[in-house]
Amino acid sequence: MVAYFREEELLSQHETSINLVRGLAHEIKNPLGGLRGAAQLLQRELADPGLHDYTQVIISEADRLRDLVDRLLGPYRRPQLASVNIHVVLEHVASLLEAETAGSIKLIRDYDPSLPEFAGDQTQLIQAVLNIVRNSMQALQEANTEQPRITLCTRVVRNITLGSETHRLLCSVEVIDNGPGVPEELLSKIFYPMVSGRASGTGLGLAIAQTILSQHGGLIECKTVPGETRFQLLIPLEALPADLPAGMHDQQENIRG
Repeated sequence: MVAYFREEELLSQHETSINLVRGLAHEIKNPLGGLRGAAQLLQRELADPGLHDYTQVIISEADRLRDLVDRLLGPYRRPQLASVNIHVVLEHVASLLEAETAGSIKLIRDYDPSLPEFAGDQTQLIQAVLNIVRNSMQALQEANTEQPRITLCTRVVRNITLGSETHRLLCSVEVIDNGPGVPEELLSKIFYPMVSGRASGTGLGLAIAQTILSQHGGLIECKTVPGETRFQLLIPLEALPADLPAGMHDQQENIRG
């Protein structure tokens, strides 16, 4: 019962914060377009090309703020459902991690080969997992962790309640690192937009990942102690959306057993 209320509260808080930020982002984006357009018109009227540097500053800063707002809005499109193999998703992320770290962080794979494919948006799921893995990578690098490692672990879990719905079968993906852990004062807020434990962080990566999992009917949870942080991504396997692509219904029935 405690877990039920914790997960329901996490889902509710995330939805509230995302709606608030998206509303604010739209209010910011509208005048930004006008500001950029006015700067372009002004630049055309300026006879002295030396003054164009100033209008270019306005235009470039407006573009930078627009890009930030777009990231705040997050993955607003609905998932494009198709058959997804979670290990293909993880191997894609693993290849990116290995390229970015040049082997300086040990990557451990602990996969459950019995996991079935499921209906999901592979591109969005890659983005969600990549955001979590990069968060772990940056925490390890900034803490100068000795013998840094990240473990990617997959399992089938059963009978989990997410919000108000109980799922009989779920895919569990854990991203585990041996870094310093998440500060206690941030733990309850790390999935909020603009909340980051790093001075250079935007606080958007985890919020976007949570939004993507929410769009798949799932959830991300975090458990942390010094020396180990676990992000667990839970994705329902038995869901059968009405707009599932042709050919996927039979596969989902096989998953249900």
